[in-house]
Amino acid sequence: MVNSVPNYFGLFACLCTVILSACTPAEPPAKPWREELTVIVAQGENSADTEFEQQLIALFAKQLQVKTRLLPMPLDKATPSLMTGKAHFAAAGLRGNESGGLRFSSSYQTVSEQVICVSPPHHLNGLAGKTIAVVAGSAQEAALREAQQKLPALHWESRQQTVASLLSEVDAGKLECTLANDEQLTMARNYHPKLEAAFELDTPSKLAWAFPPDGDEALFAEAQKFFANIKQDGTLRRMLDRFYGHNERLEPIDSVTFITKAQTELPRLRNLFEEAGRVTGIEWQLLAAIGYHESHWNPLATSFTNVRGIMMLTGETADRMKVTDRLDPRQSIMAGARYLQMLKEQLPPRIADEERTWLALAAYNQGMGHLEDARVLTARKGLNADSWADVKKLMPQLTMPGIFEQTKHGYARGGEAVVLVETVHLYYDMLKHLDTHEIPTLPESPFHLKLPDGFKFNLP
Repeated sequence: MVNSVPNYFGLFACLCTVILSACTPAEPPAKPWREELTVIVAQGENSADTEFEQQLIALFAKQLQVKTRLLPMPLDKATPSLMTGKAHFAAAGLRGNESGGLRFSSSYQTVSEQVICVSPPHHLNGLAGKTIAVVAGSAQEAALREAQQKLPALHWESRQQTVASLLSEVDAGKLECTLANDEQLTMARNYHPKLEAAFELDTPSKLAWAFPPDGDEALFAEAQKFFANIKQDGTLRRMLDRFYGHNERLEPIDSVTFITKAQTELPRLRNLFEEAGRVTGIEWQLLAAIGYHESHWNPLATSFTNVRGIMMLTGETADRMKVTDRLDPRQSIMAGARYLQMLKEQLPPRIADEERTWLALAAYNQGMGHLEDARVLTARKGLNADSWADVKKLMPQLTMPGIFEQTKHGYARGGEAVVLVETVHLYYDMLKHLDTHEIPTLPESPFHLKLPDGFKFNLP
């Protein structure tokens, strides 16, 4: 017999759903782009990829002379949000090889998509039957869709995670396979040295900005002009070098040692680096990265050339910075920070702050005179003497007879400065990446106090 009693529970549930839907705030449509540019970016990402995209957005907004509003969201929500007018475009490392109903700008970066597995197969067919997970809506998922046309048995999970977290799962043996582009894998290997690419998919990803198919033609034309300009004047090349050019400086054993010391040695010094950062305005992670490169955070370090202490100060620099004891960690760190700040201030004010940092760091190693010689050589080659990406190409030539003899300050180990800057850059990125709980701050740093009898440093 059919129960004729009304389903009040079902009606009540539907009514609640309607009420809740009405009360849930929806993302409003984007304002006209000439008033405010609304841009979709990846949600939950704190990586070089995200910083790179946001720098591009800032440059584009400057060209248009408009304000921007960044709209973080999961990548698989980008397409429907663009289609419904919630944003003007998405700048989130999307694969522009296939349209998927969207319109893509000129590509700004081409990267190979790597397959990474616990038990690596040697070719695409070996992925059939494996548990694969990728970031939902990512370039990696788009690349898998293309590969599936060749291997229909290929299946995967779409997850609301980051590439870095999926790579970490593969490294821990919790996930059979994932995909990452070559830059993402190279960075991840600094934290997970055992990760290796099994093979790369046939078609690289051409990363581009995504626009709705019926979006404003004038805005799309401005984006195309923007990418054409930054490719032509070298801005894009320099940005790619700044964010990715230093990724391969460390051997696996070096990265393991660094991470270990960041957890064991750095806590004793972190307060001092933070103090120096507050005084000078330089990020403490950068100062700590310099200290690690110079001495492996060994307060008693002394080289055969008699540079000493955590920041490996020369006697001349120590006198200039009024240091009375180069082996005192607080004095050494503060003097190194103030010296770097002074070098930054000596550079022409037109140079952007980030470029000033890396140029000043090269001068920290070889002296401002030799840096200026390298900048003169760079300008003579028609390159940008205000950009570290260009200057580092010429700086090693300061060791070459026939070149250094024509410079004002003569011979210098310019290649050594390049290695220092690139390696410090990588340490700096790694320190920012590491979770703050992994680099604790000791409430009482022993270096603020007189060392007790019998105290021993854990020297590298």
